[in-house]
Amino acid sequence: MTSSNRPRCSVCLRPASHCLCGLIPTLHSAVSVLVIQHPQEQKHALNTGRLLVAGLANAELAVIEQIPTDSTLQMQLADPGWRTELLFPGAGAQPLSTAPEGDDRPRRLVLLDGTWRKARKLLLLNPVLQQLPRVALPAGLISRYRLRRTSEANALSTIEAGVQALQLTEPGSDYGALLLPFEALIEGQIEAMGAECYARNHGPGRPGQ
Repeated sequence: MTSSNRPRCSVCLRPASHCLCGLIPTLHSAVSVLVIQHPQEQKHALNTGRLLVAGLANAELAVIEQIPTDSTLQMQLADPGWRTELLFPGAGAQPLSTAPEGDDRPRRLVLLDGTWRKARKLLLLNPVLQQLPRVALPAGLISRYRLRRTSEANALSTIEAGVQALQLTEPGSDYGALLLPFEALIEGQIEAMGAECYARNHGPGRPGQ
């Protein structure tokens, strides 16, 4: 049986023999998390957006490139009864922090899941995302995602960004357990490719490192 037709877990999408679901926690957060995933990321073997959503009781995953103007998702994002913020760096992004006093609305953080090129395309194609208040994580964070290269400074995987965001908005809680399947995904992939292959393709000095 080839790797393409091996039985796969319907939740983590890993081969059944390497299922990560036993490591996925069920954590409750006061902040709601909405991950908007580019369709081309949906079946990517190293995608972490689905792991973030699977580990949070108060999280949703929307797989879509262009949000219809009359859709439930469009109305959800534009609902003034929520404090909805887009977690995305760039001009105008404010430092992410706890909610200001006096704003009692439920809070929602929107994360765009995909490569930087795909995430920017999601933002470009959807005015409703452009209209959201934009927040950003502190500079200087270092990703442990050693398998997908990027030239972007301070780039984190979706699950790392989500964990960091929740820790900042809810400093009294610990969301570190969300990273357990992420770490296992990385280590399992490195083991499968072999140390020499990993060093050649992902070691220090490679593009994007």
